[in-house]
Amino acid sequence: MIEGLTDVRVFSTPLRTRFRRIDVRDGVLVRGPAGWGEFSPFWDYDDAESRRWWASAVESATLGWPDPVRSSVPVNCIVPAVGPEQAHAVVTASGCATAKVKVAEPGQTAADDEARVEAVRDALGPAGGLRVDANAAWDLDTAVERIRALDRFDLQYVEQPVATVEELVALRRRIDVRVAADEVVRRSADPLGVDLREACDVVVLKVQPLGGVRAALEVAAAHGLPCVVSSALESSVGLAAGLALAAALPELPFACGLGTLALLTGDVASDRLVPVDGALAVRAVEPDRLDDVAADPDTDRRWRARLDRGAAP
Repeated sequence: MIEGLTDVRVFSTPLRTRFRRIDVRDGVLVRGPAGWGEFSPFWDYDDAESRRWWASAVESATLGWPDPVRSSVPVNCIVPAVGPEQAHAVVTASGCATAKVKVAEPGQTAADDEARVEAVRDALGPAGGLRVDANAAWDLDTAVERIRALDRFDLQYVEQPVATVEELVALRRRIDVRVAADEVVRRSADPLGVDLREACDVVVLKVQPLGGVRAALEVAAAHGLPCVVSSALESSVGLAAGLALAAALPELPFACGLGTLALLTGDVASDRLVPVDGALAVRAVEPDRLDDVAADPDTDRRWRARLDRGAAP
């Protein structure tokens, strides 16, 4: 354990809807002199890749974050791979002017995606920002076909439609929709060095996978492209770090993907980081509901073991 960390708590909360192929979100909160940090790499991340997530938690708990340049951050709502009626309701209830819609869910069809996106466009109205996220699920030709079909609903951009940088480059030559890069950056061994010059129009930044707020700011500066800050489905403590990043970026041309707390049935804080009128006020979070979302003993043991491995040099 890093010197100066004084408390370790494991949390677990079910999701309202299956998302990213999981039904429960869990992780670890650590406390230090600067406050609380979150360590919650998904279970498909190995120990080596999880160490950047640990670096982010340590930064939050021991150093805090750079000074903000804005006091409020616009956010999008997130629409899981649900039916069109539920998708419409999610957007309407959110109060957000921008929505990100999950597409390419295993077991679903192109018609399912189109119905969901059409419902979201109807809920947003013609002026709302509508983006879709395929999580690298499509091959190149499928991506071209699906994006062209979905763009009749006026897409702001499509996030990580294909898996590799090379495919992103080829895709951008065949479509007229902006492309945002996510996995090719955050899962790269060298997020600073990945060559995005012809691969995308927008870079998605996620604090934990990139190693913290300062590391993510370096990634943004290295690529010199418009950035969108997104969450990794964190608790309010983890979202506060993403909010700090969005608040510190010199420019913020798009609404950020930090409105994900609505996907969780519980949270570590009573004063939750949920958007009001489509925006989040920049602030820290005090996790005062840890007992309410404490993990069961087996999950607690698994996370503490993972924490020990993640903190190893």
